[in-house]
Amino acid sequence: MATCNNWVMSLIIAGAILGRVIPGDSTTKIVKACPLYCLQVEYMTCISSGDEKLPPRCNCCLAPKNCTLHLSASTSIHCNK
Repeated sequence: MATCNNWVMSLIIAGAILGRVIPGDSTTKIVKACPLYCLQVEYMTCISSGDEKLPPRCNCCLAPKNCTLHLSASTSIHCNK
């Protein structure tokens, strides 16, 4: 019985080490949360591709940095983040 308990405890400790959930271990991860809405984008242009009309993206969160979303209402949104 003691051998079984030691084996289970070893697995828990190994999992904690591999999963990086050791108390005192402060690993910070930064994630980007995108809003779940889609603008009526006809096409997209980016500085890197010149005047080429690229396939549309739903919003600036999903578009590459320094691109412009051209909306169906003849307006545009510049994505700088």
